[in-house]
Amino acid sequence: MKLTTITHVTVDGVMQGLGGPDEDRTGGFERGGWALPLFDDEVQTFLGQAFQRADGFLFGRRTYQIFERSWGTGSWGAEQGNNPISVAVNTRPKYVASTTLTDPQWADTTVLSGDIAAAIGELKTKPSGELQVHGSGNLVRWLLDNQLVDEITLLTYPVVVGQGTRLFPATGPDTALDLVDSRATSNGVTIQVYRPSGRPQYATATTT
Repeated sequence: MKLTTITHVTVDGVMQGLGGPDEDRTGGFERGGWALPLFDDEVQTFLGQAFQRADGFLFGRRTYQIFERSWGTGSWGAEQGNNPISVAVNTRPKYVASTTLTDPQWADTTVLSGDIAAAIGELKTKPSGELQVHGSGNLVRWLLDNQLVDEITLLTYPVVVGQGTRLFPATGPDTALDLVDSRATSNGVTIQVYRPSGRPQYATATTT
């Protein structure tokens, strides 16, 4: 099973609070809701197709709870039966990497709280399918550190937010990426699909 990450970021790399002003105010973040004004039909179609392609979803605790409040039991949720995102997340297995979530109420949820790397590795041994990670910044960074990611999709919105949690920290491991696909929407959202390909090559000093 292929593990893919799908992340919405600003040009300055912020991924926090894309959906609304109160979605995630952690750390005093005050500039939430930056994605929706640029969320056009092309982005919606792309995401709908991506969610429908998934055979299961892997979340960090915070993103899982945001999804549960919206797509799960909230105003965007199961009652909107013909919505491709709602259908996907309400009918397919959900896995949460968390040591604090003990009693999930959203149907078909499994909490991974022990050896998470082993549990995800076991999921990846399935002969086919796609396990998707949406949002979940801490989890995505951990998955990359542990070389468990097969494909990275970045939706980059043409805005600089200037504060908030970024997808990649100021310091961390380095990774080379092969570009698989690239496109842009009429609103300027760029969609790039990458595959990790080991460590980057760096220029070296030469003598003449």
